[in-house]
Amino acid sequence: MTQFKSEFLRILTERGFYNQCTNEEGFDAYLYECEKTGKPAVGYLGSDPTADSLHVGHLVPVMMMRWFQKLGNRPIMLVGGATSRIGDPSGKDKLRPFMTPETIAHNIAGLKSSYAKFIRFDDTENGAIVADNYDWFKDVNYLDFLRDVGTYYSVNRMLTMESVKTRLEREQQMTFLEFNYQLLQGYDFCQLYEKYGCRAQIAGSDQWGNITSGTELGRRKYDVELFGFTSPILTDSSGKKMGKSEGNAVWINEEKLSSYDYYQYFRNIGDAEVGKCLRIYTDLPMDEVRRLEALKDKEINEAKKILAFEATKLCRGEQAAAAAAETARKTFEEGAAGGDLPVIAFAENLPLTEALVQLKLTASKGEAKRLIAQNGVKINDAAVSGENIVLTAADLKDGQIKLSVGKKKHGLVKG
Repeated sequence: MTQFKSEFLRILTERGFYNQCTNEEGFDAYLYECEKTGKPAVGYLGSDPTADSLHVGHLVPVMMMRWFQKLGNRPIMLVGGATSRIGDPSGKDKLRPFMTPETIAHNIAGLKSSYAKFIRFDDTENGAIVADNYDWFKDVNYLDFLRDVGTYYSVNRMLTMESVKTRLEREQQMTFLEFNYQLLQGYDFCQLYEKYGCRAQIAGSDQWGNITSGTELGRRKYDVELFGFTSPILTDSSGKKMGKSEGNAVWINEEKLSSYDYYQYFRNIGDAEVGKCLRIYTDLPMDEVRRLEALKDKEINEAKKILAFEATKLCRGEQAAAAAAETARKTFEEGAAGGDLPVIAFAENLPLTEALVQLKLTASKGEAKRLIAQNGVKINDAAVSGENIVLTAADLKDGQIKLSVGKKKHGLVKG
């Protein structure tokens, strides 16, 4: 393994963030020089506002930027107010749906809220910046852009990009609009270099083609070396991308997902993923990570509790993490109904299937019916079966009804 001089690359390698770098030696030298002189290195992470919150799957590069800032460097969080009007074709087999300007603005506000949980935004020397690429694309003249940027791109090379090649090999349509995306992202990198002296882009490995589009444009147009650094796409032991639970995204923002559900996602992580998640999703020192990931059998549950608490504390704050942990303890260790469970209001003759959907314990009434038929649903810890079950006042215990799906999903109907 390469022995890096820069603390940033040493830490990220040890914690499992490192996947690929456009010039490992050059990036290390740039970072090390900045560390020696006390001048912040400048790097960016870009996101198109396709939703109004990040989810856990997006957090890997965000946590990289968190470490980047903690070590004295300056992060730029770039939102794609312009590129979201096209849609990144990476990993997609069809054109993304178009969004209205109002939806884009709403989603950008949500992304800023997500970023602020992990990154510090202020006026200090390494305080993070939010930039929007719409600011420099809105007045771009098309002919000028083709002349000033398009001349540096070879169609031959563009056709080898994974996002393009995969579509063509599958004989799936790729629009000229999407084909241009890599030019726009390359232009982003160079604009950030011009405006802020940004020398690095940090992203997930699925962005490699877009990153090299920018580094190549920087080399040819500005005669400067820009660097790209990617993290692996995290998967569980089955190969499924991390960041979703029961098919639903594990959202970062509170209005999208309760702190209890966020906590439970990490509490229920597979044994094989505990060490990886401790490295990526917490700030715990590596000595503690190694101690926890070495635990076996039933002791691994202690590591999972610490993982869930630390990850939730980082995202939602210590108070929310403590409340979620206490709710989980009461629910699973005492059999009681913890105070942080999802809650809906009681109504006489409320269909059980509807209550399960409202509590987000099932995704649909059809799924609820199937689970009831399989004896997978409990009312007040007692399994129920049958059709057209409704909740009545007789089900209330101490003013509430506890509903459970399986062993790990619970909610309350309060009278």
